[in-house]
Amino acid sequence: MSITVSWDTEADQPSARLAAWRSMQAVTRGAKEEWLALFAADATVEDPVGPSHFDPEGKGHHGQEGIASFWDKAIAQVTRFEFTIRDSHAAGDEVANVGTITTYLPGNYRVDTDGVFVYRVGEDGLIRSMRAYWELDRAMATAREVEPT
Repeated sequence: MSITVSWDTEADQPSARLAAWRSMQAVTRGAKEEWLALFAADATVEDPVGPSHFDPEGKGHHGQEGIASFWDKAIAQVTRFEFTIRDSHAAGDEVANVGTITTYLPGNYRVDTDGVFVYRVGEDGLIRSMRAYWELDRAMATAREVEPT
């Protein structure tokens, strides 16, 4: 059984949770400029945390230029995103979302990535850091061909 967290964006939500929700919405629409505008000028994205094929040195993507480059390498290559957040824990200026990101890739492949996605915001509500904890091998084990949509 899967439970999806539903956020009432009209209700008073912690600013980190709202920033995370806005980030996911921009990604699902392929709205790069809207997504970039959610990040502070000196923000960092680590997706995933540590060395990866997106970030071989594991130091993260820094500032608007680095985060834009991450979009081009990782997000722009996906034909469709679905986010299923099963739980969300807001504390202070951060939120940790537990869930699955389903990506549809060229060639009709689907990959489900389970993880914990942590956003930290500043007083202005802009994202200062986004850190995604997930494992490439686990995600790739879910890769499968699907019918074209």
